[in-house]
Amino acid sequence: MALIKSISGIRGTIGGLQGDNLTPIDILKFTTAFAIIMKNNHPEQAIHVVVGRDARISGNMVNHLVCGTLLGMGINVIDIGLSTTPTVEMEVIAQKAHGGIIITASHNPMQWNALKLLNEKGEFFSAQMGKDVLEIAENIDKVDFATTTELGKYTQVNDAIARHIEAIKQLDLVDVDAIKNAHFHIAVDCVNSTGGIAIPQLLKELGVEKVHELNCTPDGMFPHIPEPLPENLTTTMDYIKHNRVDAGFVVDPDVDRLAIIQEDGTYFGEEYTLVSVAEYVLSQQSGNTVSNLSSTQALKIVTEKHGGQYSASAVGEVNVVEEMKRVHAVIGGEGNGGVIYPALHYGRDALVGIALFLTALAKKKITCSAYRQTFPNFFIYKDKIQLTPDINVDNVLAYIKEKYKNEKVVDIDGVKILFNNEWVHLRKSNTEPIIRIYAESIDETTAKTRANQIRTDIAEYNNR
Repeated sequence: MALIKSISGIRGTIGGLQGDNLTPIDILKFTTAFAIIMKNNHPEQAIHVVVGRDARISGNMVNHLVCGTLLGMGINVIDIGLSTTPTVEMEVIAQKAHGGIIITASHNPMQWNALKLLNEKGEFFSAQMGKDVLEIAENIDKVDFATTTELGKYTQVNDAIARHIEAIKQLDLVDVDAIKNAHFHIAVDCVNSTGGIAIPQLLKELGVEKVHELNCTPDGMFPHIPEPLPENLTTTMDYIKHNRVDAGFVVDPDVDRLAIIQEDGTYFGEEYTLVSVAEYVLSQQSGNTVSNLSSTQALKIVTEKHGGQYSASAVGEVNVVEEMKRVHAVIGGEGNGGVIYPALHYGRDALVGIALFLTALAKKKITCSAYRQTFPNFFIYKDKIQLTPDINVDNVLAYIKEKYKNEKVVDIDGVKILFNNEWVHLRKSNTEPIIRIYAESIDETTAKTRANQIRTDIAEYNNR
């Protein structure tokens, strides 16, 4: 059981003791702190906040607490109910709201839930705003709640996903006719969350001939570990292998990450979701790209092939978006299957990723596996070390940086060590009590060896 408070929001397991887990009291404090920030940033205004959630079992309970607290603070609530993270982000813009709250723990197991906070642009809070919320929540004493006549107004909106899909269909680089004429048969695994509402609807609107719906009942009963990694998708991959399916799409519970399964049932590679979509976008318009430091260097190669420039940001969607705006990137995201397409909005969006990917396959008249073979092939090995109270992460990072001082080291987010065409990146996770270790090379063995060496180095430091 755990409670994690960070600039990204508050995340924890439901139930247990206040302050140790995500309890109703913690949710009320954090939502109140968010409301105070909204009121401070928009004085003398009638404030509107969009609230949406994934299908976790605890979501309904958390939603009532969040909406009730906002109303009690005099803030108008636009509740879009069961939805997706990118849909909430777009709805903040569509409703001209002052912010948003997404109730989702993303890829975490079903006993977890979380609050993700959005600003008036439908983008995640900046680091400073996140720190302000945490500070207010930790020091809440006396709060000036609204009187009876000052309470916020509550509105339900039921068509946000439909409008999200319509906006995707209207994008210049999404070719609905080409997709329809390709007569695709597509499988989707939505881990029994809100992707089960949005993704089949999207595919039908795009003209997909047949949709195989796997785990699309939005009841929060996750049939497998919800992070869309190959080891969690064996049943889905087997289904695709033995049925006439042109591609399979798998999303996490809040639908901001997209994994692709090839027609032969093999994993396309989560790192290559962004690479493949970027290749298509760059083939249609010139421009720059951005991904985070833990993402594959294949994006850099593809970008430079099309005459653009690639930039790396610190890990975290807010950091990627900031860098994308700085370099005017036409496409960007994160190597965990997160596609950010600014022509639609600045947020990771599995729905637009699917639409662009299917357009690429349709226009190229190519199979999913053949498309994958057109990209430079790298392998990222991902490892993690569980944090314990006796591990000082800052000291560990400083030790690794000093040990590898003769290599090229990037330290804007943890420590990344560059070895010619290989790299290792280690950093503290913002969402789990772990140190993440990622290593990339041209083959699995070398990448794993690099990561294991860092694990050995950390053990050496801890045993001093």
